[in-house]
Amino acid sequence: MRCVAAFVGINHASAKVDFANNVQLSLTLAALSVGLWWTFDRSRSGFGLGVSIALLATLATQLLVYNGVFQYTSPDFLYIRSWLPCIFFAGVITMGNIGRQLALVGVAVDHQAPHQRF
Repeated sequence: MRCVAAFVGINHASAKVDFANNVQLSLTLAALSVGLWWTFDRSRSGFGLGVSIALLATLATQLLVYNGVFQYTSPDFLYIRSWLPCIFFAGVITMGNIGRQLALVGVAVDHQAPHQRF
């Protein structure tokens, strides 16, 4: 729950907090996203997956905007907002954390009642 709350806070900050310029906003969100990874994951594979998915999702978003599927009101980095990769990265870390927690619950249930499988 803490990881989800931190992700919601990062997402909210990207939309509601006023910064002097977009570079300051992007750097702040990047630091918060890496802090989210450091607090809840700290694995190389988690960081690598987060960066990879953030880059792929950003590229996909750029292609969608370029082809006119949707648009940003004030893009500042190649058709999109510069903070978008940070949100994708934080989302990947959050979903990974949720997945690990669900897997642990599944393992605990299997160990408690292995003879009651359907």
